[in-house]
Amino acid sequence: MTTLPQSTQKKLGLVIDLDTCVGCHACVISCKEWNTSNYGAPLSDMDAYGKDPAGTFLNRVHTFEVKQENKPAQVTHFPKSCLHCEDAPCVTVCPTGASYKRVEDGIVLVNESDCIGCGLCAWSCPYGAREMDAAEGVMKKCTLCVDRIYNENIPEEDRVPSCVRTCPAGARHFGDFADPESNVSILTAERGGMDLMPEQGTKPVNKYLPPRPKADIEQIDILAPLLERQPEETGGFLGWLDRTLEKL
Repeated sequence: MTTLPQSTQKKLGLVIDLDTCVGCHACVISCKEWNTSNYGAPLSDMDAYGKDPAGTFLNRVHTFEVKQENKPAQVTHFPKSCLHCEDAPCVTVCPTGASYKRVEDGIVLVNESDCIGCGLCAWSCPYGAREMDAAEGVMKKCTLCVDRIYNENIPEEDRVPSCVRTCPAGARHFGDFADPESNVSILTAERGGMDLMPEQGTKPVNKYLPPRPKADIEQIDILAPLLERQPEETGGFLGWLDRTLEKL
């Protein structure tokens, strides 16, 4: 079994703004591309164009419609990947030591050469954030793009996880939670950042910013007349053609 470090020098992680995420899946695609092209075994796709397609993804986006009493329904897009928990159960159940948490930055990784594909880490993760790659027979998970954030061969502005760099809505933020002055620490404090399923006791590093409640749309009766179909103003042959086609 693998032991967890008593403390880490940094707590690198993500803040995800549920109020800003538009569910475009750009983070999912960029994550798939980067982790297929670089770190570790490629993320495989099985029967991609067949009847039962399946594949390995390190980041997924779930969409929910939330309805509160006396309030209009809201659609919330919920991205989910490994949360790099401080008390990560996926690490302590690993029988080979393949899963481990780095002392220098707190990132949870898998040494794929030691992974035997037993799946215990996936069973122990309460967030369903680990996926077995069917082609490679090893467990895959978010690495926070560890091969990217320290890469001095790429421009400094690109030394963030691929999902963060790609997000068109600016809903994903990366930083060190051990630094109270970091961007992620300030965002979490100002917006009431929350843990996912805190009752599990895993102390996830990643935080979620709750969606802001949307104002009730009470002026719909005022706008209704403006939305009514206006009388035809087009004359001549084009006007006759429009009216004729509408009757078909």
